[in-house]
Order: sequence, then C-alpha cells, then structure tokens
Amino acid sequence: MSLREEAAAIQDELAALRRELHQIPEIGLYLPLTQRRVLDALDGLPLEISTGTGLSSVTAVLRGGRPGPVVLLRGDMDALPVTERTGAEFSSRHDGVMHACGHDLHTAGLVGAARLLAAHREELAGDVVFMFQPGEEGLDGAGHMIAEGVLAAAGRPVDAAYGLHVLSSMFGRGVFASRPGPLMAASDGLFVRVVGAGGHGSRPHTSLDPIPAACEMVTALQTMVTRRFDAFEPVVLTVGMFHAGTRRNIIPDDASFEATVRTFSAEISDRFAVESVRLCEGIAAAHGLTVEVRYDREYPATVNDAAEHEFAAATVREVFGEERFAPMTYPMTGSEDFSRVLERVPGAYVFLGACAGDDPERAPSNHSPEAAFDDSVLADGAALLAELAVRRLARG
Repeated sequence: MSLREEAAAIQDELAALRRELHQIPEIGLYLPLTQRRVLDALDGLPLEISTGTGLSSVTAVLRGGRPGPVVLLRGDMDALPVTERTGAEFSSRHDGVMHACGHDLHTAGLVGAARLLAAHREELAGDVVFMFQPGEEGLDGAGHMIAEGVLAAAGRPVDAAYGLHVLSSMFGRGVFASRPGPLMAASDGLFVRVVGAGGHGSRPHTSLDPIPAACEMVTALQTMVTRRFDAFEPVVLTVGMFHAGTRRNIIPDDASFEATVRTFSAEISDRFAVESVRLCEGIAAAHGLTVEVRYDREYPATVNDAAEHEFAAATVREVFGEERFAPMTYPMTGSEDFSRVLERVPGAYVFLGACAGDDPERAPSNHSPEAAFDDSVLADGAALLAELAVRRLARG
C-alpha cells in the first residue's frame, strides 16, 4: 500500500481532529488547549517529544531505522482574532477567535504525516523533526522555536525543511502550487509620529499643524515606491492606521500612522528602510516639525531553494498526477515566518487548494470571517509531507 493510500485510510480521523481544533482556536504563542490536543494525537507513536518553554510549541523527533540526514516538517497551530461567519456545524466556540487561515488543517495534516512515517520508522534512512508551531500570525513563532533549538532537535542540523499552506481561494481543491525562489514577501513595519504644536483650528498660523505634513508623507511614500524603485523589484506599501486629533476645530500636537511594507529581496528592503526614514524626516523639516520614525524588520521573504522546489514539484506530479501541480508565475505578497527556517535550511513551501466551493476565484480568502476550507484535502496533504520526508531521506 502506498503512503497516499495509507493516508486515505486515516482521512476521516484527520478530518475529525481538524474539526475539533477548529472549535477551540487560540491566538498567539500560548495555545494550551491546542498543544494538549496535539500531544494526545501523537500519544503512542515512537516519537521523542518536547514542548517549548516560552511558547506552546510541540517538537517531535522520529528516529529512522538507519542513519541518514534530518528532514523537518512544519505545521503552524494558531488562529486569528476574527469572528467566524461560515455557519459550519463545527464553528469556533471561542468568541472573536477563528481558524480563518487554515492552521487547524496544517496541524491535523502534520499529525497525519507523523502517523504515516511512524508506521515506516524502520525503513527510514534518517530522522524526521515535526515542528508544531504557535505564533505564526505576527508573533514570529518560528523565530522563537529556532531560538529554543528546533533546528537541532535531532541532535544534529536539519538538512531539508518542507511545509504546506492551505488556501480557501485562488486554487482549486486539491491543487498543489509553488515556485522556485521568492514565494512570499518579506514583511516590515513603518511607524511614524509627526510632532508639532497644537492650537485653535481658526488660527493655524499660530500652531505647528502635524496633520498636513503626515498626509504629505503618506502620499510621498506611495510616490517614492513608483519613482525610486524598479517596477520589476516590487514594493507594496499600505498605510493601515492613521491617528490624529480629538475634535475638528482643534489642531493636535501630533499625528501618527503605521504602514506595512512588503518586498522580495533583502537589498530592496534595506533601501526602503533608509529612504522611507529620510523622506519622512525631510518633509517634517520642511514644515518646521519634528518626526519620530521607526522601521521594524519583521519576517524575511519566504524563498524556496530551487533544487528543493523542483524535488517537491516532481514528487507531487509523480504521486498525484501532472494536473495536480500548478507552477506559480508570480510570488504572493503575503508573508510567512517559515521564512526563518528557509533562511537557514534549504527547503520548499507549497500551497494546497482547499476551497470549499466550486469557484476559487470568488471564494472568501484566508483571513476572511467567511473563509471555508474543505478538509477532504487533509489526506493528500499529509501524504505529500510524508513522501517528501521519505524521498529526501533516501537521497542521503
């Protein structure tokens, strides 16, 4: 029996686990209910299990029957502060919290991969590290797990790393998609506070109004993207927060805004960090104001190793058929902290279509309160992770 057939045999159990996790979503680095359920699901398997000290992570090591390299498989576990509107019978029981990004499928799928590989432990030529990670949604859980030693959990460095991410839209159900090189963007944060001197709205000349200068910065930053950066080295800048004032006839002392910045190379990220700060400082000076600017580096770009991507794509085509793999022409501008792993270890990240409807182009996207994922893809997701581990270990 093939791994795909073995995975199909446990599909119902994986779906049941996913639906249980979907009802108990948790946010951030501390996921005690989710961690407990994962530990229960792994109980009885021949795994060396450890949990995080600063976060609710689970690291499980499967020792192969023969010596060889180390492969890491990752699944993130945290949810989002979203109120669910899917109407599913297994909807979230936690108010204002939802697995709107499909991490419940990632967790269940990684449990499935662990079960499949554990059944073939003696045949494996090397070790497998299963990385159950909290805090992907903006809290750098991968960075925390790396700091706590996940990449050395087998007692020696990881040689290759793989992960899957389900999508509720964009791709048809069961379609795997990826690309070599940059797959997802780096994410940085720009935080600006313009400081002036408040006064009466009827006499602006006696004050130092920070609002026009802050508005000018927002517009100038967008212009800088199109005039200072090559269109073929894209930068995506979105100002998502702007705060100033208390009443319409009061000039406030300060105005502030925050932006997310997405780039695909370290060089462009470095340039934007310098030039955005310089631009804001220059505009403030021209208005006789001061400005406080902070540029925070968050997640690097998610970059697939070219050889590992080709290996993953070939595995999908061989196991599931040519039509089940969709090469991506362009990367996505979303970000992902699995990039922390891929910075240190050659590997590949692959998307898996899990659209619950028939039209992925019109379906609600990940992070939507109406995002619906078809958990019938779980068996194939688990099978692919297991196949990647088996084949990569066999390569030595």
